[in-house]
Amino acid sequence: MTTWTDHTADRPISLTAPSGIDRAAHHRLDEAWLAAAWSHPSTRCFVVSGGQVLIDETPDGRTELVMTPSFEAPLTEAHRYFLGNDEDGVSYFALQKDALPGRIDQSARPAGLREAGLLLSPRDAGLMVHAVGLENWQRTHRFCSRCGERTVIAAAGHIRRCPACGAEHYPRTDPAVIMAVTDEDDRILLGRQVHWPEGRFSTLAGFVEPGESIEQSVRREVFEEAGITVGQVEYVASQPWPFPSSLMLGFMARATSTDVDVDGDEIHEARWFSRDELRAAFESGEVLPPYGISIAARLIELWYGKPLPTRGFV
Repeated sequence: MTTWTDHTADRPISLTAPSGIDRAAHHRLDEAWLAAAWSHPSTRCFVVSGGQVLIDETPDGRTELVMTPSFEAPLTEAHRYFLGNDEDGVSYFALQKDALPGRIDQSARPAGLREAGLLLSPRDAGLMVHAVGLENWQRTHRFCSRCGERTVIAAAGHIRRCPACGAEHYPRTDPAVIMAVTDEDDRILLGRQVHWPEGRFSTLAGFVEPGESIEQSVRREVFEEAGITVGQVEYVASQPWPFPSSLMLGFMARATSTDVDVDGDEIHEARWFSRDELRAAFESGEVLPPYGISIAARLIELWYGKPLPTRGFV
């Protein structure tokens, strides 16, 4: 495997820009430090519920996470997650609740990561993706997979311990490959999943299986979904994708065959596009561009040569 050299660092992929937050993992087991950080007047926190947070627009047009000082936060002890510190020493916590709090001024609104990730600053987006990932894991891993006992939260939300057998469980991350496949005529292969609306095409993707390298996964997924064989595989970049717990590994891949044979289970349709064909399909509305938050859009852009038409969130 080789590595793609153009990372387009001037325009980072959504959810990957430097956030300025030090996760400070060495503090997660220090209960005295965590208590002091929580009680400090500069500490800020926000609520996460069902993958959503509250966001608000500022008078100057920016969008921010709705955060409060810790002394104004809703009560919760077990589901309080330490996310890190910024360069000014401000500590940030997320509070997992069954519902988002109401707002007296009614100006804030709930938003999921697909929307908020495109609007928030790198700091706020980084905090949100960390919190959403922890919440997803916490809600679905309450019992020990070894003995079935209910586990307890430790390490400021980053470990669950079993009081019965002593097992420790850590947040789950599922590696997934996502690839822009091109052929010898420099066309790109785009597919439409069976549950997607008419016209929505994107790059192929799939999960890495046990005992499989990421290069093997790229080749297997493309062949399974579209019947296309792949030779060279080039790594581009990764993207956290907590929907609910994935890490997307982005690639450019070169096809060694071109006859499309979709599986019909995941992919309903797959087509080769030249740049002119894709541009015309965008302009006519025959093909809808991928959502801007996804690494898929950036992979297509690397081949397309310029930004894709913009599109709203899911």
